[in-house]
Amino acid sequence: MENAYDILKERGFIEQATHEEEIRELLEKEKVVFYVGFDPTADSLHVGHLLPMMAMAHMQRAGHVPIALLGGGTAMIGDPSGRTDMRKMLTREQIDYNARQFKKQFEKLLDFSDNKAYMLNNADWLMQLNYIDFLREVGRHFSVNRMLTAECYKQRLETGLTFLEFNYMLMQSYDFLYLYRKYGCKLQMGGNDQWSNIISGADLIRRVEGDSAYGMTFTLLTTSEGVKMGKTQAGALWLDPEKVSPYDFYQYWRNIDDRDVEKCLSLLTFLPMDEIKRLSSLEGAQINKAKEVLAFELTKMIHSEEEAKKAQEAARALFKDGADMSSVPQTEIDAQKLSDGMELLELLMLTGLTSSKSEGRRLIQQGGIYVADQRVDDVDLKITTKDFDDDKTLLLRKGKKVYHMVKLL
Repeated sequence: MENAYDILKERGFIEQATHEEEIRELLEKEKVVFYVGFDPTADSLHVGHLLPMMAMAHMQRAGHVPIALLGGGTAMIGDPSGRTDMRKMLTREQIDYNARQFKKQFEKLLDFSDNKAYMLNNADWLMQLNYIDFLREVGRHFSVNRMLTAECYKQRLETGLTFLEFNYMLMQSYDFLYLYRKYGCKLQMGGNDQWSNIISGADLIRRVEGDSAYGMTFTLLTTSEGVKMGKTQAGALWLDPEKVSPYDFYQYWRNIDDRDVEKCLSLLTFLPMDEIKRLSSLEGAQINKAKEVLAFELTKMIHSEEEAKKAQEAARALFKDGADMSSVPQTEIDAQKLSDGMELLELLMLTGLTSSKSEGRRLIQQGGIYVADQRVDDVDLKITTKDFDDDKTLLLRKGKKVYHMVKLL
């Protein structure tokens, strides 16, 4: 079986590693237990989490054992990494609910049967800690001077770093030590912003247990322009279908920049690299075939093959008559509300196509709004029931590819 490190390297996952050759050799010789931490401060994972989830799946397929560690305990404090202010603190009940939602999404990619993978919550051990004992066992191994050189702390010193947050590195390092002791976990993986915390945990194991532990970080999922992927006008691209419909999820990947196709196929699908090279080498209009494959594979993995087929059919339906358009996002509206006409600007906000009237006005002035496939030039246009077709539907379009169906009740 191919070495998991080589698989991740070839597909572009790895940003940094503590000991590259040692990690590769470890993954060659042993069934390695490893972990990745996830912050349960929302009730759904989003596309930013998908990259580490894929890495965990590749590792599991190569015979290793993933631990998805939910930071129920550390979330009671908040990670200062990458932030300019203090995180909102959640209750234990909120965190537990979010953790349950995460489990459903992890099961799309990881097999948790027969201890092939674990989902743990660090609240189970962190909440039981005796602070004095913790300081004596763990705190004495940390130099404050060294901690203050870590990027996650340096950037907060100007705006104010609380002692509460200063404990975060110690607690995350203790997680690694706890998992090493209980599960034999020797490798922590995570986003590149976690590098300081990861190497601190590996160092703690070396100091306390006299054994080697390792760390590895992933590249960020960014566009060719260096912008974080998964950000939409409506917010994050969530994996929960109640937050982002399978159709909108599909459309996001179908419409990515040509330059991002190879990266996304490599990082976010299980397609063989030979097939990825073939698809990403397509040129001109042919590259759209690669984007369809990407969108279909991702939607199938996260939402099911049935939802992927429906989303694909709905997307294609926008370019040909007579196809099923039931999966296109829809808003139902009472016909009485249109009896005297409704401003198009108001309707655009009602459907979520724009966030404000000023945005709608700007898009109309720029020629970016279409009603029933006709470009709108009048910012004062009113929509009435007469604008709807025989099926009592009206198709709105923003730009070239964002569609929304309005249906009369």
